[in-house]
Amino acid sequence: MRVADGLPLAQTEPGHEARARVRFQDPRIEMAHGAGGTASRRLIEGLVVPLAGVSTHAPLADAAYLDIAGTALAFTADSFVVRPLRFNGGSIGELAVYGTMNDLAVSGARPMALLTTLVIEAGLSTQVLEAELRALGEAAARHGVAIVGGDTKVVERGKADGLYITTAGIGRLDSRLTVAASRVQAGDRVLVSGPIGDHGITILLARGDIDLRADLQSDTRSVWPFVEAMAEAAGSAVHWMRDPTRGGVATALNELVRDRGLSIALDEDAVPVRDEVRGACELLGLDPLHIANEGQVLAVVAAAAADAALAAMQAVPGGEQAAIIGQVREERLRTVTVVSAYGGTRIIDMLVGDPLPRIC
Repeated sequence: MRVADGLPLAQTEPGHEARARVRFQDPRIEMAHGAGGTASRRLIEGLVVPLAGVSTHAPLADAAYLDIAGTALAFTADSFVVRPLRFNGGSIGELAVYGTMNDLAVSGARPMALLTTLVIEAGLSTQVLEAELRALGEAAARHGVAIVGGDTKVVERGKADGLYITTAGIGRLDSRLTVAASRVQAGDRVLVSGPIGDHGITILLARGDIDLRADLQSDTRSVWPFVEAMAEAAGSAVHWMRDPTRGGVATALNELVRDRGLSIALDEDAVPVRDEVRGACELLGLDPLHIANEGQVLAVVAAAAADAALAAMQAVPGGEQAAIIGQVREERLRTVTVVSAYGGTRIIDMLVGDPLPRIC
């Protein structure tokens, strides 16, 4: 599971908490610890993992893998605290369903069922809550995912930005796919299913945080159709996947090279970015590679199958701008570099700080 997402299930041995070695030295929790970048990883690996008894036999990923009576499953959890609750292209209700589904999908699992918990702020309009429940239910039904239960809590005014939603999701693993950082090899190609940064910039525009007018909407959607298409076209040649939410493409790929011990080179001109997103990033001094997405899949595929995987994604409605944006290199530098059209290179690191709060 990715940094700042829910934690994989693990068995805690008696006395484990006494042996845990805490490596988290920050004196207090700040917003940056939830932004999906370096601070988030520091919190998860330095405090949560050792004290909660989380298994560390494999890199943290988007979901835990379970075997129940011979059935291979993926299990994940997530929380959604977006503000405003509704934005161009989506809302917190849809986001809660698709965000959870996508963590399962990029783990190689067809989403099956969700639990949802509502944390409602006293004073929230019933009409607003009804709209979000309809959005949640319709998004799940659209993709054949069952809402099987959950919980509801009400908190005092001023404690929840209107509505928070937490989820748990379960999916059946697709036997055609085996995705893990350990399977990534030098020469593999890096693919993305469409333009990056739409969601994060849409949320900024919805808040009025920047004086910019743009015809832009969030990419909130399920990525399972892309995953299924790649499974059919490339199968086991799909080595790794992520949905690059908080921290964006740069953070997801930096986590991969850190876990795998290789490097990645991206072709800057090949990365699909809308002009509106690029313009907003230039205005704010941000890099589109750090901006959140909510309906894109990032995949690493063996070179021989990359064109087939790309064609499969481009054939999915909404995937017309899918692209091969880079490749894995043998260098053990554990860096992600971006190569410009003029041949210049720069290192793009994980997100540092919290430039776009509350985007999911």
